[in-house]
Amino acid sequence: MTGHDTYDTDVLVVGSGAGGSVVARELAAAGRQVTVLEEGPRTGTDAMAAATPAENMRRLYRHGGLTPVFGTPAFAYGEGRCVGGTTVVNGGLLWEPPPALLNRWAAEAGLAGYRTADLSAHLVLIARRLGVAPQPHGDGNLDSRLLAAGAERLGLRWQPAHRALRGCRHSNRCTTGCPTGAKQSMAVSYLPEAESLGARILPGTRVLRILHEDGAAAGVLAAGPGGRTAVHRARDVFLAAGPLQTPALLQRSRIHRRTAGRELSLHVNFRTVARFDEPVHADRGTIFTAQVHDFAGDGVLMMASNVTRGTLAAALASRPPQLLDRLLASFGTLGSYTTQLRLQGKARLRATPRGGILLRHGMTSADHSRLREAFLRTSEVLFAAGARELIPPVATARPLRTAAEAGEFCRRVRPADWELVSVHGMASARMGLPERGGICDEHGRPHGFRRLRVCDASVLPGVTGISPQGTVMAFAHEIAERFLDTAPGRP
Repeated sequence: MTGHDTYDTDVLVVGSGAGGSVVARELAAAGRQVTVLEEGPRTGTDAMAAATPAENMRRLYRHGGLTPVFGTPAFAYGEGRCVGGTTVVNGGLLWEPPPALLNRWAAEAGLAGYRTADLSAHLVLIARRLGVAPQPHGDGNLDSRLLAAGAERLGLRWQPAHRALRGCRHSNRCTTGCPTGAKQSMAVSYLPEAESLGARILPGTRVLRILHEDGAAAGVLAAGPGGRTAVHRARDVFLAAGPLQTPALLQRSRIHRRTAGRELSLHVNFRTVARFDEPVHADRGTIFTAQVHDFAGDGVLMMASNVTRGTLAAALASRPPQLLDRLLASFGTLGSYTTQLRLQGKARLRATPRGGILLRHGMTSADHSRLREAFLRTSEVLFAAGARELIPPVATARPLRTAAEAGEFCRRVRPADWELVSVHGMASARMGLPERGGICDEHGRPHGFRRLRVCDASVLPGVTGISPQGTVMAFAHEIAERFLDTAPGRP
């Protein structure tokens, strides 16, 4: 292409989140010349600590965490847009994918590999590098302790959260950027290692499209911090822009544009606020130190999410002013709980002009029934924990004070009523045989293309039901290993 600055590298990685960081670190360690292009800014721990949570939301998230997903109901999707990607603003949860899940994916997608035997060594390595371990309750965390106690009274199974951290100080700011550097996001772990091994990271660089000819990627066209466009040429391109931006880039680049992003799998979350008789002080401690896993087989997880006065007011802004005033006045006795649900229905993504995307989910009637069931189970656990009042995730609903009232709420709630968010997307360019709906092969290559690989949550064959970071990283390790095992000169 003419009229653009041109840069050359051996390997180009688009995106610096869980998948891109793994590939950048592993390929740099193998002696490859690696350049990472990241659309968002680079922000250090000191800068995150000095900023307010609201400032970090605006700086570290795409659209401040409010990418709309249309449908019934409409809800917001949150993804990181910074060096380190969503790992900078998530809860640091790392769960190993269950063997049954990997076996099902392999059978349904027609994959050879990517089972527990293939990924276990990667998972062990990830856990060691990131300090993954069960996290005990910190000073405070009474909200998590109450959740665990409620589960035990009902004979349900709960687990301490497995998190990637070293020396957590329980600042309760995980989702707006850890102010101490304890959370081992890619920005403080894999990426600094990649740089020490020679990789180069270019923040503020937005990839406009992938350049390819005769089925082989040749690089990308990108806009730098000043808006000036440049061509970054590379022998191999790894696409790790995330489950929304990766399929959008494929569409804009006319690579599987009719199928990429056609079926995006999502988790959705809803929040339940519980009032107790005793002080809870949910602003103390850290998020997600206990998770109820008894319903994980149905794709349902419950966890305490901690809350500040500001986040509570924002979450309940659509409630009547009298109710919000009453809740803020009794803030010390409130706990905030997140329930995560794995959707069966798929979302569809379409790239729009000027770099935008349009998202529409196809939640099924079964999904709506499962939302009711998930809330009913959550209410049972919280009432067993001693909650005197529940504020359900529906703006027009009145507070619930008994299990019977919770049951009546579930009978009356309509699909459009739910207040939901999503922060986990997967499988928008999934791995698998073409005849089974796969877009990428077992090396992460879009079918029919060479020198291009997808290595983020897009390539997962399905929805995990658990926090997907560990699964994404394990798949990225395997894709990088297969790439390095390929003889030089082969696609």
